[in-house]
Amino acid sequence: MTYQEATQYLFNQTRNFEKQGPSGYKVGLGSMLALDEHFGHPHTKFRSIHVAGTNGKGSLSHMLAAMLQVCGYRVGLYTSPHLVDFRERIRVNGKPITEEYVTTFVEKERPFFEPLKATFFEITTAMAFKYFSEQNVDIAVIEVGLGGRLDSTNIITPILSVITNISLEHTQMLGSTLQEIAAEKGGIIKEGVPCVVGEALPETRPVFEAIAKEKNAKLIFAEDNPITSLLPSKPGDTCQRYKNIYGMEFACELRGEFQVKNMNTFSNAIVLLMDAGYLSSCRDPRNFDTFVSELRAALMNVKSLTGLMGRWQTVQEHPTVVCDIGHNAGAWKYLSKKLEEERKKCHELRIVYGILEDKDIYANMSQLPKDARYYWTKGSTKRAFPESSLKVSGEQFGLHGESYPTVEEAFNAAKGDAQSDDFIFVGGSSYVVSDFLKLCV
Repeated sequence: MTYQEATQYLFNQTRNFEKQGPSGYKVGLGSMLALDEHFGHPHTKFRSIHVAGTNGKGSLSHMLAAMLQVCGYRVGLYTSPHLVDFRERIRVNGKPITEEYVTTFVEKERPFFEPLKATFFEITTAMAFKYFSEQNVDIAVIEVGLGGRLDSTNIITPILSVITNISLEHTQMLGSTLQEIAAEKGGIIKEGVPCVVGEALPETRPVFEAIAKEKNAKLIFAEDNPITSLLPSKPGDTCQRYKNIYGMEFACELRGEFQVKNMNTFSNAIVLLMDAGYLSSCRDPRNFDTFVSELRAALMNVKSLTGLMGRWQTVQEHPTVVCDIGHNAGAWKYLSKKLEEERKKCHELRIVYGILEDKDIYANMSQLPKDARYYWTKGSTKRAFPESSLKVSGEQFGLHGESYPTVEEAFNAAKGDAQSDDFIFVGGSSYVVSDFLKLCV
């Protein structure tokens, strides 16, 4: 079996929510627990940090991993989805799992997980935990796949739980109200394990408070504890600059309005890790300067340290081309403001856009900039909303453009139309961004 055959087997021969939608989702942890027992409970061999939420959990996971790496830990990082290569999902100190490991795992363990009817995500999670154990990682940052309470990753007992925020998503599986979704995501809160919640709403705050009380878990709402604030940008800035309550100024290469709240969530998480003794250099005043250097190095090198892609990622200049995987109304609340800012600076704004059929199309479209030229398309998944229907929906919101059957055709059309001082944005779905980035490899 080759690596390509192994990954095609995982993508096509297992139940896969990412490809199939709700029909690929399996309720319950039974298969995951069986896989974990089969492999000797590898998740107990390393410490972990668990990250859930609707938006921002991927960026936050990479920021935490970068900080831990710079502080000298051997760090596992498990995230989803991947954008170009399956191996992006499982990394140790930024280095992806090897093709050989993936191939051998599938080939050797297939006789065990096939009778279980294990899903793509269950198999991948088991692979990640086994790999991290064998790689002797000190800490693994584990991003929840979907929800929290019944997510395959929720067999771990972490040293810290983080929930970035809550908005309506995956309502067929997680519930139709914010309270129900908060209860599912709050399911990662464990007995006695501290938890940071990045953003809370009147509907979700009582849910988190009740779960934390039941679990005897320290609960911090980051927005109640503002540690960082955004500094004004300077001409030519390629990063976002911050100042914290300790008087420290630093910068982060991850940009976008949403990252401002993410930074405060990250900072609160770091304080809890410090209190638990995991970043001990900052507990000794003599080592504070070292900690400052570590923080600055981590946040200015998140992408190179961890391999992060698809978060307001600049691909080229003249014309400027940026992609972002933000795909729901919560993400577009911030992306739309960023695009409006770019519109003021560029000659023309061109948007290559596709969305999944199970997303709230109208909620997203209501936030898209009207003063732009659209190139409607679809990503490579059966869950994609047809590009021709997307064009019709766009017209109802005063969004004008043409439709294209593939991301490649849509981007080539946008690039062919663009002048050197135009701005091209590619997004709406991680599948659209995935197809686009594969063109750039």
